[in-house]
Amino acid sequence: MENSELSAIMEDYLESILKLDREKKHVRVKDIAARMHVKMPTVTSMLENLKGKNLVNHEKYEYVALTRKGRKIAEDVYNRHTVLKKFLTDILIIEPATAEEDACKMEHTVSPVTMEKLVKFVEFIETCPRSGSDWLRRFDQYQKHGRDEALCLQQMRVFEEKFDAEVKKLEDKGE
Repeated sequence: MENSELSAIMEDYLESILKLDREKKHVRVKDIAARMHVKMPTVTSMLENLKGKNLVNHEKYEYVALTRKGRKIAEDVYNRHTVLKKFLTDILIIEPATAEEDACKMEHTVSPVTMEKLVKFVEFIETCPRSGSDWLRRFDQYQKHGRDEALCLQQMRVFEEKFDAEVKKLEDKGE
């Protein structure tokens, strides 16, 4: 089963179960209901649906557990959410509450290709300091070959020269 066969709400349930499983010893229907802000019968109905897709194990009045397949999907959704939220908060400087809400919406629709490029972009930003206007153009090289220490250093030196020249111009204007 591919993730595309699951609705966004199904993915949200799997992600919630994964988070609860990491936080608690056992996941119960009432825990999921509280996390998802829904009533317990709604959770029970969804669990039956997810059980039919072999994504969770659950019997009435018992704990809820992800199957191997369910855990893989849940972890994928969780990872997409984490990367998107990090991008929105750390790169675009979006307020955390808004970033959380937007990441939750985006995690269900972003393509694997876009997600992979976004992950690489965040890695690039974190590993090669900004160094001039061609810095973003270097992203393509980074995607293909990873960080090149010598090239990063060269780019930073060129940027430093241009930056110093601009500072000098501004200082000369201000005199």
